[in-house]
Amino acid sequence: MYYQPIIDFIRSLYPGKETIPLHEPYFGGNEKKYVLDCIDTNYVSSVGRYVDRFEEMIRDFTGAKYAIATVNGTAALHIALKLAGVQPGDLVITQPLTFVATCNAISYCGAEPVFVDIDSDTLGMSPDSLESWLEQNVDIVDKGLEGLETPRSKLSQPSQPFLSIHKATRRHISACVPMHTFGHPCKIDRIVDICNRYHIPVVEDAAESIGSYFKGKHTGIFGKLGILSFNGNKTITTGGGGMILTDDDELGPLAKHITTTAKKPHPWKFEHDMIGYNYRLPNINAALGCAQMEILPYILQNKRETARKYQEFFKNIEEVKFIQEPSDSISNYWLNAILLNKEEERDQFLDYAYSQKVMCRPAWTLMNKLPMFSKCIYSLLNVASAIEKRLVNIPSSFRQYEIN
Repeated sequence: MYYQPIIDFIRSLYPGKETIPLHEPYFGGNEKKYVLDCIDTNYVSSVGRYVDRFEEMIRDFTGAKYAIATVNGTAALHIALKLAGVQPGDLVITQPLTFVATCNAISYCGAEPVFVDIDSDTLGMSPDSLESWLEQNVDIVDKGLEGLETPRSKLSQPSQPFLSIHKATRRHISACVPMHTFGHPCKIDRIVDICNRYHIPVVEDAAESIGSYFKGKHTGIFGKLGILSFNGNKTITTGGGGMILTDDDELGPLAKHITTTAKKPHPWKFEHDMIGYNYRLPNINAALGCAQMEILPYILQNKRETARKYQEFFKNIEEVKFIQEPSDSISNYWLNAILLNKEEERDQFLDYAYSQKVMCRPAWTLMNKLPMFSKCIYSLLNVASAIEKRLVNIPSSFRQYEIN
């Protein structure tokens, strides 16, 4: 059986550990210094210089014009969807192979997800599946026609002359949310082009893909808005945190305004001009983020070297396929992934890995199989269904070794 050689190889990558986690944070820079500075100065909450600095560092790194820090990636996605104009009763297109937060954020807006299939090479939304579903199920209508325009809020995008309307339900399709799965960029340029033809704003779920690039451009800045996550298990972490990315001169400042309870600037008055959200990232978390950003290039180099070693190893195990970065892409390899031949082998391998204290995990249960999303609209999901049964994530933490 090929299970033991895999376990032995993983242990060789992470020597000296009794239990090997799937992905643990790496603190190798100024994290403690900056966090102690917050404590010493008493600036630990939503006001402080580290928040502004962290946002600036993310802008510089990704190329986004605006970066707005939030308490977590789900909060960032919630606000990004609202800024894109998603309203109660709308439909939002996304993929079934994703973390539940993607669909939760859609639900927070009172909308429902529509699931289209993924590509086997990217594990992200398939442009072909998206385009096929739109061609078969959507009418492009004049927004001014009686009975078809939905009242929009102050958070909506400026009026577009046309809307995409679902033929069967006559509901507005107000956004598309592709996700860069495990840090591998999806074919985001084609997705944006298709959505532009249908007047559908793209909100990029780049929660897992800081440091990933498609055709030389950082993920998260192709669509109208994008988001990042800095949860404890991500490539870099602020403990918990997220970021909204956009180049839009109206949406950028508005995102910062409503994530800080929509409080109007004033030395001492408490005035608020719209419904706001207490989603601002605390300064103490941002301090951690600043230190992590300083060593991000080193972390990315380390993780790509680990992926290279996995790739070379799995060439010699014919029963397993290692997921490599897609063409035209540079992946951060947040979580390395392998495909086994069938579901039974996957489950047997996971049982064996856990018995050896090597923490692996299966893919997420497809969103359309979860009870709260089981009645949502979906296309043929052949690729997603096949991937779900065979995929395993394997340990992908930063490794303690020197890069020459």
